[in-house]
Amino acid sequence: MRLFQTVTVLGLLSGVSAQFVEHNFLDPANWPIGPGAPLVPQQPDHELTEMMKQVDPKRIQAIIEKLVSFGTRNTMSNKTDPDRGIGAARDWIAAQMQTFAATSGGRMTVAVPGYLQTTTGSIIIDTMISNVVATLVGSTDPKRVYVVGGHYDSRNTNNSDFTNDAPGADDDASGVAVTMELARIMATHRPAATLMFAAYAGEEQGLFGSAFMASTLKSEGADVQGMLNNDIVGSSTADDNTTDPFNIRMFTEGVPITETLSEIDSRIDIGAENDSPITQLGRFVVEVSSNAVTQMNVQMVYRPDRFLRGGDHESFIANGYPAVRFTEPHENFAHQHQDVRFEDGLQFGDLTEYCDFEFNARVARVNGVALWSLAQAPGTPKGLTMDTSVLTNNSTLKWTHDPLAARYEVLWRPSQEPFWTHVIEVGNVSSATILLSKDNAQFGVRAVGANGFKSPAAFPFSD
Repeated sequence: MRLFQTVTVLGLLSGVSAQFVEHNFLDPANWPIGPGAPLVPQQPDHELTEMMKQVDPKRIQAIIEKLVSFGTRNTMSNKTDPDRGIGAARDWIAAQMQTFAATSGGRMTVAVPGYLQTTTGSIIIDTMISNVVATLVGSTDPKRVYVVGGHYDSRNTNNSDFTNDAPGADDDASGVAVTMELARIMATHRPAATLMFAAYAGEEQGLFGSAFMASTLKSEGADVQGMLNNDIVGSSTADDNTTDPFNIRMFTEGVPITETLSEIDSRIDIGAENDSPITQLGRFVVEVSSNAVTQMNVQMVYRPDRFLRGGDHESFIANGYPAVRFTEPHENFAHQHQDVRFEDGLQFGDLTEYCDFEFNARVARVNGVALWSLAQAPGTPKGLTMDTSVLTNNSTLKWTHDPLAARYEVLWRPSQEPFWTHVIEVGNVSSATILLSKDNAQFGVRAVGANGFKSPAAFPFSD
């Protein structure tokens, strides 16, 4: 409803004529007025653009078809049969990753870390949980890490059925295909930060593989500044046969589940419910990956995941790492978690024939642009605070200087806006005072490298 949108009121007030001027009361207003220039999204450079041209829908298709050919990839399925079961899928993924690593000049290595999971929930027999991880070591900032991945296990109607077919084309051979295609392309390049390309097992029974990876990284003190989860990214067609081939959903958690009550109180007190590190990662992905190179629009959804569902990004969030999930815009639930069958005139089952490989390739480009842009930029600024010690209409920000940053930019937006709207260049400094009240806007700081790549924004808490 838009009441009083454009009004002219003539009336008598105590016998005196009064006229109210026209005004668009409920239209979006250019308020607050503040310094800086409108934010222009950063675009892929030549190297990144050329890399994304290499994303091949036919290779995406071949990966999905090969994974489906193993019959079932249920976490508890056969580990030693060379042709059927999750063991065959694991070995094939690892062998493919090794061929990519062979082109890297020694910068990429491949590992198959795992552990024995005892019976629990839908894990009804003790079983090995094995991930496949290709690591491309960063050239200038190797301790900073970004992860992209999808799960290679599959399921049918019965999550504990490890003998009957569970093709898992969309869920989640499509996400593994994204991961493998990016590993292939990026292996021959030199990212500044370290990239990890992961295929997880045990997702369907409780995120076991990703939990193992995330907790291992945490115990090693890894500085994981972003994780991109691709789960069900292979179809652009809804259950009513409508198509939406140029949008991809990205789920971003608001208030982190790892925060203490005191930290949550502080976040609410300053109005930062929508400014967590996860949300900042999401804003970054929207900015860098919605463009002509990807031919996609990234649609940011402000919740951890869909209702009644979850994914491997949650394992990283639980360990304090920013992580987001990509999922196709309109799901067909007859093609997920179902026995393959034809019933009441409807085909059930997660079959390759329902995948859109061109769409899947565009999702890979969204991930590729985001991943490379993260790696080539300096890290997200650390130690950012806002001076709230005195009442003032200025806003003073301080942060820890990064020697890899060439300069910094202060971002701001009206508090009701979902994305950053303005940018202020402040130079190679570790503090800045902005002539705009902290009461009226949200502020962030991002680092800019000598190559022009810009980091995700950090959000300040009170000092």
